[in-house]
Amino acid sequence: MRGTALVYSSHNRGDRIHNDLIVQRALRGSDNKKILFLPMSETVQNGSEMERQDFSWGNFRFYFDFFKKHGLEYYPFYWRSSLRQEDVDKLWFDMVNAEVVILGGGHSVTGLRRYKELGARFGNGEWGKFGRLLHERQQRGKLTVGFSAGADQMCEYLFRETYDVGGDNKAFGLFRNVVCTLHHDPGRDSDLAHAARKFPHFMVFGLPNDSGLYGDQGVLPSGNWWQVIQFVIDNSWQFESDYWHIRTRRGAKIEHFYNDGRHWGFGEGDYIVRVQSPDNRFHDAWIVSGGRVIHYWTQQPSKYSSISEILASH
Repeated sequence: MRGTALVYSSHNRGDRIHNDLIVQRALRGSDNKKILFLPMSETVQNGSEMERQDFSWGNFRFYFDFFKKHGLEYYPFYWRSSLRQEDVDKLWFDMVNAEVVILGGGHSVTGLRRYKELGARFGNGEWGKFGRLLHERQQRGKLTVGFSAGADQMCEYLFRETYDVGGDNKAFGLFRNVVCTLHHDPGRDSDLAHAARKFPHFMVFGLPNDSGLYGDQGVLPSGNWWQVIQFVIDNSWQFESDYWHIRTRRGAKIEHFYNDGRHWGFGEGDYIVRVQSPDNRFHDAWIVSGGRVIHYWTQQPSKYSSISEILASH
């Protein structure tokens, strides 16, 4: 599958996620081989707007450096209170054209506010411009990636919306009607179960280090929304001293709770296929695992034999 959205949680830069899904996607780009990294969710530290952003970029830059000899181009765009129109015009251009855009980690609310304010200040008052450009990228088949806070921002809402903290939690929706926890551990399973009950037409996932959701979505000829999510487990990080931080190395799967309290754990290469009506009144789904197609709600074998057959029938 050639996905248009990847959200993930990781301790460091494992190859399954960062090489196979991110770097190689840029290197195979039809227009360019560029990765644009946005560390704008990082907070001010020691009075410096740049310190945390530069540190965050360094945690990715060292990995991308290995691929410079293959033609990979990679660069950050930093948030600054002193941004000028010409600075942000360059950002808009790069967001449209870069083969891969990465929303980095930090504080979900801080970054979401900054992204939206860029449109208000430098996009003719369009608060939603940043998100609109991300959706236009998706429609054109380009890949947008969210790491940690960036993953939270690429779902339908920030996960904090599930526990009534108030404020603007509406995220960018590159994974429609999905919310997730990052750096997930079993102590947060009750949060997932609560979110599933509160938003029954959503799907909620807990992403442990190192794991992610890789997917695509759109509208079928019938007018229904479709979404395909591939589950990614990255076991490629080689430093054993870090394994305590990487729960997938200890057998953790991507955790999911149904809105009726049932539980499912997803492993590498599993899929979910979803079909929803625009008003969310109709919502059906299927799990594809080990070559089997299982109806999501009944957990029984499906009459469909493939993802393409499911989509063609709705």
